[in-house]
Order: sequence, then C-alpha cells, then structure tokens
Amino acid sequence: MIETDILISGGGVAGLTAAAAFGTAGFDVICVDPAPPVTEREAAGADMRTTAMLQPAREVLKTAGLWTQLEPYAAPLKIMRIVDAGGEEGTPRLTRDFRAADISDLPFGWNLPNWRLRREMVTRLDELPNVDFRPGTGTDSLFTRTAEARVGLSDGTKVRAKLVIAADGRNSPMRQAAGISVKTTRYGQKALAFAVTHPIPHDNVSTEVHRTGGPFTLVPLPDHEGLPCSAVVWMDDGPVTQARLTMDATAFEAEMSTRSCHLFGPLTLASRRTIWPIISQHAERLSGQRIALMAEAAHVVPPIGAQGLNMSLSDLSTLLELALARHEHLGDAQMLDAYHDARIRDIRVRVAGIDALNRASQVSTPVLRDARALGLNALYALAPVRKTLMQMGLGVR
Repeated sequence: MIETDILISGGGVAGLTAAAAFGTAGFDVICVDPAPPVTEREAAGADMRTTAMLQPAREVLKTAGLWTQLEPYAAPLKIMRIVDAGGEEGTPRLTRDFRAADISDLPFGWNLPNWRLRREMVTRLDELPNVDFRPGTGTDSLFTRTAEARVGLSDGTKVRAKLVIAADGRNSPMRQAAGISVKTTRYGQKALAFAVTHPIPHDNVSTEVHRTGGPFTLVPLPDHEGLPCSAVVWMDDGPVTQARLTMDATAFEAEMSTRSCHLFGPLTLASRRTIWPIISQHAERLSGQRIALMAEAAHVVPPIGAQGLNMSLSDLSTLLELALARHEHLGDAQMLDAYHDARIRDIRVRVAGIDALNRASQVSTPVLRDARALGLNALYALAPVRKTLMQMGLGVR
C-alpha cells in the first residue's frame, strides 16, 4: 500500500495543473491517467484544441510554477469580437468589440495550444520530487472512510490518500465510484478543432462568428511558418460536422473561409482536424467522502466565451486555498463541504448562461436570428452592462 497526501485521477490539462499546483505547495501527489499525454503537435492523438487562459487562470499557473515556461508560446487576447452573420446573405451585419482595455491593463487572457500545455506541464512535474506522475495507469476502485480514501490502480497498485481529486473527464470513473450523479444536456452538435493560417493578421482579436448551428470561433495563436495563425473551433449540427471531418482539404478550406465571412482572407489548414461532441453537464455535488470533483468531472460546457478550463482552474484555486488553510485536516468533511459551497453556485450560473448562449447560436429561422442580433446590440449599447458582462466572463465578479 502506497501512501500519499493527494491522489489525482486524470492527466489532462486540468489534472496536470492540479498536480503541479499541489506539488509546488508542498503536498505529496500521485497523478494517474490511463492515456499518456501527447506532447507533440503532429503526433497521433494530439489535442488540436487551444485554451484561452483568462486573467485569474494566469495566477493559478504562476502558483503552479508553470507560467514562465508557457508565456513564450502564449498569444494575448486583447479584444473579443462578436460578429452576427445571420442575415440572408450570410455576411457580417453586426460587429461588436469587447475590449480588455475598458476594464483592465492586461489582455483578457492568453491563448495556448493544448498539446503545448501538456508538454510544459509534464516537464514541470518532472522537476517536482514530491509528485509521482504515472501515465498509462488509471483508477479502478475507490473505497473511503472518515479518515482516508483507498484507491485501486489499473496496474494493481493500492494507494492510501487523504484526498482524492477527480479530474478524469466527463465520464469520470472516480465520480461514478463515489456515487455522485450528473445532469446532462445534449444539443445534437459536434465541434471541429484545428489551426489555420491566413493572410490578414488577427491583431490579437478573438473573433466569434454567429450564423446558425453554432459559432465559428477564431482565436489568435503565434505565427506559424511566417504567417498569421489562429485556432478554430467550428460548432454545428452533428451529421454536418462529421461530414466536414473527412472532407477534401481544398473543399473544406473553401467552406470554412466562407463560414468565416472571409474576415481574415482565405483560410488554409495548418493542422489536422479533430472532433468531439458538445454537451452541458454538471455534477449534483462537487464533493463526497474524501473526494473532490473538478474540471470536466464536475462540469462541462460548450466552448463559448473561454469558460471551460477557466472554470476548472477556479475549482483548483479554491481547492488549493482550502487545502492550505486546513493542511492538518486535508480532505476532511469540513474542507470538502466548504469547497462545494464555494463553487457550486458559480458553476450552475455559468452552465446555465452558456447553455442559453449556445441555444441562441443554434437558431436557424430568420426571425430568431434577427432577435439574436437585436439582443446583442441592446446589451452592447449599455456601457455598465457591457462592463459587467466582461468582468463576469473573466471570473473577477
């Protein structure tokens, strides 16, 4: 039986960040994941999505000793631009810019490729002698008592921990083992993620183009092979998206350029395409006996407004603060109840808000698309409302 302070189930971006943060804070950590992280851009299975790290997330990354390594690869996001192209012609009819300078001296955030995040995070874990990262090993069983949790690993190892952190995805085996239920909403959508180059610079503007089926979002990346580069998330109805996954590259480039309203000129694929289903989901509780849920084990949202991983890092920040405050009572009921109470309302509000935004982005009838444009225009026109929305999006209000 191996003993540790914290057992983290899940070696995705959220789980690796948690391992680095708790390890940097001095806790003994074991982090496991059945799939070794893919840390090369062109490797099979590489995660071609990107993550916009908003301002509060950067502070978490600093605490984990990660920001110095990540900053050289981060593209700042200075403006969030929403374009409504819901008219009959499918061309921009309403453009509204939300500027970070209106509320802060810093950008809204910094965009990073997920494969790069994994590479730098694994490097950081190698530097921490009190973190034992075990890629290729998963969690098989969970047994909890008042004073400890016992976790069985897929390689036959038994671990005794004061706290188990489930960061093991939307189908979290540890959440299921703890008997915590979830509420799931399915939209019939899927999303493609890929990178593109384009002749017109993005000028550090993140652009969300709305027509129907879901948003087409371009998020700035550093230049690729001397050309301006952006990460794209293209949400649409499932069958249509699935067909686009295998579409001939030339035809796909023409279609995505049209869907982008040619705002950056013709788009050229700069990576392979990956696909995943779009759902909303939240756990009924964020904790159980000796276990805390975070990231997609706790909540899943459509990729709108850069909320997903930033909600996850808010989970981590809260959990770390409580762990440090109750170091001698790590993982006890008082700590975990406080974690649930601190995070559950914000999670439910954000899940509901992003659900509403996604449903608005899906609308197909001209009348509803017109109503969407009117609503955007009305919200933008009220400066105090606009400022509040930006602060809420950053998670600072």
